Amino acid sequence: MFSSNAHSFMFSCELYPQCKSGIGGWSSGSDFSASQRRRSAPSRVTCCASTSSSGKTHGGFLMEEEASGTSTIAGGGVRDVYGEDRATEDQGVTPWNVSVSCGYTLLRDPHFNKGLAFNDKERDSHYLRGLIPPSVLSQETQVKKMIQHIRQYEVPLHKFVAMMDLQGRNERLFYRLLLDHVEELLPVVYTPTVGEACQKYGNIFMSPQGLYISLKDKGRILEVLRNWPERNIQVIVVTDGERILGLGDLGCQGMGIPVGKLSLYTALGGVRPSSCLPITIDVGTNNENLLNEEFYIGLRQKRATGQEYADLLQEFMNAVKQNYGEKILVQFEDFANHNAFDLLEKYRSTHLVFNDDIQGTASVVLAGLIAALKLVGGDLPDHKFLFLGAGEAGTGIAELIALETSKRTNLPVEEMRKNIWLVDSKGLIVDSRKESLQHFKKPWAHEHEPVEELVDAINDIKPTVLIGTSGRGRTFTKEVIEAMASLNEKPIILSLSNPTSQSECTAEEAYTWSQGRAIFASGSPFDPVEYDGKVFMPGQSNNAYIFPGFGLGLIMSGTIRVHDDLLLAAAQALASQVAEEDYDKGLIYPPFSNIRKISAHIAAKVAAKAYELGLATNIPQPKDLMKFAESSMYTPAYRDYR
Repeated sequence: MFSSNAHSFMFSCELYPQCKSGIGGWSSGSDFSASQRRRSAPSRVTCCASTSSSGKTHGGFLMEEEASGTSTIAGGGVRDVYGEDRATEDQGVTPWNVSVSCGYTLLRDPHFNKGLAFNDKERDSHYLRGLIPPSVLSQETQVKKMIQHIRQYEVPLHKFVAMMDLQGRNERLFYRLLLDHVEELLPVVYTPTVGEACQKYGNIFMSPQGLYISLKDKGRILEVLRNWPERNIQVIVVTDGERILGLGDLGCQGMGIPVGKLSLYTALGGVRPSSCLPITIDVGTNNENLLNEEFYIGLRQKRATGQEYADLLQEFMNAVKQNYGEKILVQFEDFANHNAFDLLEKYRSTHLVFNDDIQGTASVVLAGLIAALKLVGGDLPDHKFLFLGAGEAGTGIAELIALETSKRTNLPVEEMRKNIWLVDSKGLIVDSRKESLQHFKKPWAHEHEPVEELVDAINDIKPTVLIGTSGRGRTFTKEVIEAMASLNEKPIILSLSNPTSQSECTAEEAYTWSQGRAIFASGSPFDPVEYDGKVFMPGQSNNAYIFPGFGLGLIMSGTIRVHDDLLLAAAQALASQVAEEDYDKGLIYPPFSNIRKISAHIAAKVAAKAYELGLATNIPQPKDLMKFAESSMYTPAYRDYR
C-alpha cells in the first residue's frame, strides 16, 4: 500500500497474494512471465521520474529486468532506472521505489532483521542466500555474542552507542539483550549514561530516532506527525529538553530521554516498539555552549517563551489527539518546572497525560517508603519528611505522600501536609516566604522561623525521612547524615538526583556516616558497600519500576485520564513485590531481574483501579487482569517467516 508521505515504499504481501513466501518472491501462478519470474527476489518496481524545466515528467514504472539491457546511456553503465542521468542539474530527481521485503531490504529493516538467525528455508524464500555468511546462529547465541561485545567497552558512552547501533539494526535482538541483562544494561541505555549521551548527542548522532518538531513547523504539526511511518501509536514520550536530568538545558539533544524511556516501555513493560513514538519539541535553547557548538543539531536561537511557546504546545496536543485518538498516552519528560506543572494542570482534564518527573517519581518513592515501614516500623502518618529540593520531583513526591497518608487516616490532605517540609535554594520553605514562592511551593509553607542550612532544618524539624531531589551533588554532607543518624535508629535517606554526579550523597557515604544504620536508596545505581564486616546492597529508586507497567495498565484498559488513585495503586503494587530476602539485605525495592513480573503486577492493579473509577473504556473487564497483562506484553523472540 502506498503512503503519500513516505520516501521508500514496500508491497504489502496481504495485498499481493502472488508473493510465494508471503514476503518475497512471485509464485508461478502470477501474471508475470517466466523471464520476469527468473530474478523475482531483487525485482523492484521503480518510479524513475524526473521533471524538466518545462514541467514534463520523464520516466515511469519500470521492472529492473527490463532495465538490464546493455544499451548505452548518458553516464555509462546499465539503464538509468532512477532518471538521474537523464535529468539535467536543474531538474529534480524523485527517489521513489517499491520493492518486496526480501534480500537487502529485509536485512536493513530493524523490525524484521534476524542477522544470522535466518534459517535455510528463510534464506531461500527471502533471497538472502549469499548475502549473509552460511552459519545459522540462534537468538540465544547472538545475545551471548552481543553481551560480550558490549562488555569489551570500558567507557559507558561507548556501550550506549553500541546498544543504539544494535537497536537500529536488529530491534528484537536489542530488546532480548536488554531484557536478559537488564540490571547490567539499564544504566547503559538510561540513567546515568543517557545524561552524557544527551550532552554529546550532536557528536554521536548518526541516524534520526524519533520525531523532531520545531518552531519552524508551527501550523504544520499534524502534517509532521503523519510523516511518522507507524500509525497505531499508543505512547508518546515528549520533551522540550529544557531540564534534562540534573544537567540543565540541552535543547534538541534531549531526544536521548524519550528514546531511552520508550526503550524501557518495551523492554520492561512489554509495550510494542512500533506503538511507541519519541518526540522532541525544539523551541531553541538558552545554553550558550550548544548555540556555539559546531555539531549542535537543533535550532540556533534562544528559547521561545510565553504565548509563542504555549501556542506551539497547544497545536501539538491538539494534533496528537486528532491523529491518534482519545486514548493516546502522552508522557511529559524533563520540562522545566515552570512549564511542567502548567502543562500537566492544563491538559490532565482533556488528554491522557502523565509527567514522569512529577508523578512517576512520586509513585516509585512512595512505594519505597511503604516498603521501608517494615524495616523501621510505624505507619506513614507516624513519620516526618524533609526534602532537599522543591521542584517537580520534590513537590510531586510530597503531594503523593500526603494523599496516601490522608487515605490511611481519613484526615484532610491539608492536615497531612504539615508532616512534610521542603528546603529549596533559599532555605526552609516557611509561611513568611509565601508571597515570593512559586505556586507549586505554597502548599508546603508552614509556620516556622526561617532556616537557611539543611543541617539546622534537620535539627529543628527532626525528620525520620530525608529525601534529596535538588539536582545538586554531595549536598548530604557528613554533618547532615550524622544529624539524621543521631535522631533515628534507622534513618531513611533517599538520594534521588540523577545522574550519579548529581546524587546528594553516595551509598558509601550514607552507610559509613550513619554507622551502617541508614535505609538507603538512590536515583542512579551504586555498587554494594562493605562496612564493619557487613555488605550493604543499596536500592535504586528508579522510575523504570513504575512507568512501563503504569503505561501498560493504561493501554490495556483503554483508560482515558490519569487519576491520582492510579498512582497510589501503582506504588502499592510495587511495594508488595519486595520479598523477605530483599528486606534481609536492607532493600526497599525488588531486583530488576523480575521486572516483567513486577510490571505486569503494576499494570493489573492500575487497570483494576481504572475500571473501578470508571475511567477504562475497554469493555468488558478481563476476569484475570494479571494474566491479561502478561499476555499483552511484547515478546522479543524471533518469529518464523513464511
